[in-house]
Amino acid sequence: MSDNNGVPARQYAFLTFLTLLNVMNFVDRQLLASFANFIVPDLGLTDTEFGLLTGIYFIFFYAIMGLFMGTLADRLHRPRLIAFGLAMWSILTAVSGMAKGFASLAVPRMLIGVGESILTPTAMSMLADRFPASKLGFASGFYYMGVPIGVGASLLVVGYLGPAIGWRNCFYLLGGIGILLAIVMLFVKETPRRHGEFEVDPNAAKPKLSEIARTVWSSLLSSPALMLTMAGGVSLHFILGAAAFDQLWYVRERGFDAAEVAQISGWIAMIAGVLGNLFGGIGSDAFMRRTGQGRPMFLFWIMLALLPLNIIYRLVPGDSIWFFIGIFVGYFQLGCFYGPTFATVQDLVPPQIRGTMVAFYLLSLNLFGLGIGITAGGICIDLMRDAGVAEPYTWTLLTFTIISALALPCFLAAGLRYRRDQQALAAKLANDQQTSGV
Repeated sequence: MSDNNGVPARQYAFLTFLTLLNVMNFVDRQLLASFANFIVPDLGLTDTEFGLLTGIYFIFFYAIMGLFMGTLADRLHRPRLIAFGLAMWSILTAVSGMAKGFASLAVPRMLIGVGESILTPTAMSMLADRFPASKLGFASGFYYMGVPIGVGASLLVVGYLGPAIGWRNCFYLLGGIGILLAIVMLFVKETPRRHGEFEVDPNAAKPKLSEIARTVWSSLLSSPALMLTMAGGVSLHFILGAAAFDQLWYVRERGFDAAEVAQISGWIAMIAGVLGNLFGGIGSDAFMRRTGQGRPMFLFWIMLALLPLNIIYRLVPGDSIWFFIGIFVGYFQLGCFYGPTFATVQDLVPPQIRGTMVAFYLLSLNLFGLGIGITAGGICIDLMRDAGVAEPYTWTLLTFTIISALALPCFLAAGLRYRRDQQALAAKLANDQQTSGV
């Protein structure tokens, strides 16, 4: 059984399973930030220390190792690689529940980043081999529903399970679930690699690391749309990094109860994020077909329309309707981002480096975007508080919201350039195939 594009139903089932794994990925990753109002006082952490734990200590290892894992995804059996990463981060999540202070939480936090770095480069590479280019925006957007569902689920765990069993037991529980899913992943078969109508010979020699590096560098230099898309994503992630302090902001400067606001924001995150992912994936595919412009142009119009609401959200009191609209808009915009941007990255690179390029993009998003946002955000909050600034969380988050608007010109230029770069890549692949005699 297939859809109108000839995609078998089993591919959608596989997409759903990968999305479930991505949900677990983001539940585990977000759990520390979601439990901020419980863990920070329990372990006696400062905002700077909390920023390091949710920021650079996790992100550095996640981003750097992700690039290495991306190259492995282009060379090894991908389902087994995912199973290994899932088991690793799940075990370390359980270990995190035993933490007694900053140092004992920092070590497993670093290593969790190594395990989680495997999933997305490998999963996105497999999806690009299972879905045609016309459906890749949808597939990428559906997979990235794991972000809002995972973030929302982590908040609901805090709001409902946290008061009942404590934050440590929640970490133990989620670690056990992840190990069971890793066992299931071991039984998944590998996917033949292809790029549109160009199928890669499965018996061909695997590219060497040096060859992958040269192809990545060549792809970046030859595609301004690719580099601009990545730059736009990094800019957008400045505020996503600083938003790790949202739960603390809700309680300390907007007057909410910690468990109550976790429940409220958790449900909003799930609903708005899923709607955003579906709208971004399906909408960007339709936008590209009808306008001939690249998916980054779709992101430009979305961000331009929502920017005023994102600014108002940071300034209004917690009992204002605009405050809750702002939470919804933030998660909706985040959902819209993933499908179009990851589909664009994979559309603009040869099939043999998809995993590596996605990993490089994730490195850029996390190390520079999230890393700067979280780490600098924590430092700014502490400095403002020490200087006697009223509402340091509010002003820090507003500042990073405005800085993230740098994504707008990047996505605009990338969208205008996209078609030219895509056609150049298709011509190169056709020439390489003729030259090799395939």
